[in-house]
Amino acid sequence: MKALKDYKIQFVGLKEGEHNFDYSINNTFFKNFEYEDFNEADVNIELKLVKKSTLLELYFEASGFVNVNCDLTNEPYNQEIKDEFKLVVKFGAEYNDDNEDILIIPHGEYEINVAQYIYELIVLAVPAKRIHPGIEDGTLKSDILSKLEELSPKEGKEDKSSEEIDPRWNNLKKLLTDK
Repeated sequence: MKALKDYKIQFVGLKEGEHNFDYSINNTFFKNFEYEDFNEADVNIELKLVKKSTLLELYFEASGFVNVNCDLTNEPYNQEIKDEFKLVVKFGAEYNDDNEDILIIPHGEYEINVAQYIYELIVLAVPAKRIHPGIEDGTLKSDILSKLEELSPKEGKEDKSSEEIDPRWNNLKKLLTDK
């Protein structure tokens, strides 16, 4: 993934203390991960790296939007992205990323690639069920939405099949109440 070399941070040459990095994420970034759920992306990542003598602390903050299709109507809309993530990088004998909040890298490493963490931060900030804001406030007019309303069960109308219950079921219902 040569295209993701911009997301490598060489921490060896940095002084102890706080360092800031800014990234502007668009669809090209997601193509490197072969992720095509977003029609468009415009997310800004502010990364604060705090270098200490024995570890690194990375604070990711994402803000912006991704354009996705609504799960109900398939209408595209801009989903706001606003999320944060903290990662602690420690040094050990071998690479270990089993814990999602702690990354252990071998002694002697001089850089860390943050692209995977940025990718996960943005993808996980999008809700599992994507609903167009126009559906919630009633401003979206769509053929699919009107068809869904037409086919949805009506609350006021009584279902005639519930009134005409087979009398044999009544005897079985008595078994539930006779204890």
